[in-house]
Amino acid sequence: MECIVHFQVIYPQPQERKSLRGLIFVGQGQEPANSQLSSMFKDMGFNVRLEDEAQLLFKPVDASANFEYIRVTELDTGEEVYKEDKDLKSILEHLLPRRF
Repeated sequence: MECIVHFQVIYPQPQERKSLRGLIFVGQGQEPANSQLSSMFKDMGFNVRLEDEAQLLFKPVDASANFEYIRVTELDTGEEVYKEDKDLKSILEHLLPRRF
């Protein structure tokens, strides 16, 4: 199964963010392991180590790297994930007439 990894590369000067994507193959219903993410980044030219597992934050191994860190923003395995948009729900409740 394919997992599309959405991530941002943060550069120090000027504070710049580049949104990129990568692809990892995983088993059915699984998410990629941290080692798979590190290998994917290395294949893309980013030699990194996991800094914060909870936030999926990766920092460069080499101090002379031209980026500060990489942050994974989404792991898309193709399975539908529902997230309620509370702001949209609130707006709709105020705009739509109530039926009694």
